[in-house]
Amino acid sequence: MNVGVAHSKVNPNTRVVSSRGVWLAYGISVAVLHIILLSIPFFSIPVVWTLTNVIHNLVMFALLHAVKGTPFETPDQGRARLLTHWEQMDHGAQCTSARKFLSISPVV
Repeated sequence: MNVGVAHSKVNPNTRVVSSRGVWLAYGISVAVLHIILLSIPFFSIPVVWTLTNVIHNLVMFALLHAVKGTPFETPDQGRARLLTHWEQMDHGAQCTSARKFLSISPVV
């Protein structure tokens, strides 16, 4: 084992959203958040939908656009430390299926 060598060939942030089952887990987690908010007795249904949307958008903003770098050691000589997760996703390519999914899902 070499000390100081990265664990993978590519940045794990570039492939996590496109990996198998992530979209399903994303949808299930939003549904679970909505059900938890519905279980609070003094919230009406329109308030629960609004809270679900606001909480989802705040969490996604923090995860995709506010946090820079990568939690893993990568072989890119530190270039990823200046990029957000959205910029690292799909190696910076625009209009990929993962980016379209994450852009359209809050609207739906």
